[in-house]
Amino acid sequence: MLIMGERCMIRILHVIGGMNRGGIETWLMHVLRNIDRDHFCMDFLVHTNQPCDYDEEIRALGSEIIPCLDSAKPWLYALNFKRLLREKGSYDIVHSHVQHFNGYVLLLAKQSGVRSRIAHSHNDTSAIEAKSSWTRRLYFNLSKWWIARYATLGLAASRLAAESLFGSGWKNDLRYQVFYCAIDLLPFREQVNADLVRSEFNIPVDAFVIGHVGRLVEQKNPLFLVEIAAEVAVREPKMRLLLVGSGPLYSTVNAKVQQLGLDDRVIFAGTRSDVNRLMLGAMDVFLFPSIHEGLGLVLIEAQTAGLPCVLSDVVPEEAHVIEPLMQRLSLSQTAEVWSEVILKTLKAQREITQTEAYQLIEKSSFNIHNSVKQLETLYFNQSLNEAKNSI
Repeated sequence: MLIMGERCMIRILHVIGGMNRGGIETWLMHVLRNIDRDHFCMDFLVHTNQPCDYDEEIRALGSEIIPCLDSAKPWLYALNFKRLLREKGSYDIVHSHVQHFNGYVLLLAKQSGVRSRIAHSHNDTSAIEAKSSWTRRLYFNLSKWWIARYATLGLAASRLAAESLFGSGWKNDLRYQVFYCAIDLLPFREQVNADLVRSEFNIPVDAFVIGHVGRLVEQKNPLFLVEIAAEVAVREPKMRLLLVGSGPLYSTVNAKVQQLGLDDRVIFAGTRSDVNRLMLGAMDVFLFPSIHEGLGLVLIEAQTAGLPCVLSDVVPEEAHVIEPLMQRLSLSQTAEVWSEVILKTLKAQREITQTEAYQLIEKSSFNIHNSVKQLETLYFNQSLNEAKNSI
């Protein structure tokens, strides 16, 4: 706990569904690995008791995984949450990453005596909210009211993500700000043997590989992604689609692959810890036709790898760091139109090398070292302000 005039350890409790591989979770791991752990202690309150991908490393780095179950039953969740905070001792900050559920988490944190409470918006869910039932919209509105009332700080992955959770007037509230999540650049300096990487997936050396990294969920638009690949295959027989990630739509996507006769063209790589290696060694172009995004941090990785990126125009423009690599298209365009744009990257001469791309990202806000310094300052200021307020 922070004491005025001293540099003491600040205890932060991150609230998240579970620490499996995903954009938010991977960013949190980058933070944990790079933050000054002599002065900042990060623990993770998760909504599952199942083992997750990062649990072992989190514990090895001296942090705790704290299961808090029954998130679908608010009254039981509240009892579990408050009990756990009593048992684990005082936290200086609760930093919540569960979108609208942030509101309830911060309410409980306030009731538990936590003085600094951060709501983090990682997604633009405005399209989902617009199509929701009245009961669901009631939940969204109540959650936003709780956030407005109980958040001492609000962070957002992009301007769209900020407006989605904090409202159209978010810029007028000094508590709210855009905070870009970032990536660890070091893996993208590795020397990768492309022939070896491709051989692991039985991809021919001369194949044209479309890559995608993301969970197999509706948000990522995987069925449309396969339709685009099918159109590319008509014009480019050496096409391969490399899908990195897993999710509940796997069976549906695989059935689509079978239906379109792409069995030998689509590779389901599953969840991987070496995304940088696959981007550098296997992919020729990165495809990202998401239905909505908070930012799309994987696009930063793709740009760091020097890959041309073809993405939907709903993705926040803040994800554009290297403009020559970015090509935006409307989701109202056909798969054929998308395929034509992708095929142009096959013939186009690269305007920027991977080394040049790396250097540009290194100087940006998406470099984890720059991001962690900013986050440490935010945490310190939050604790300092609350310490002053308590005097």
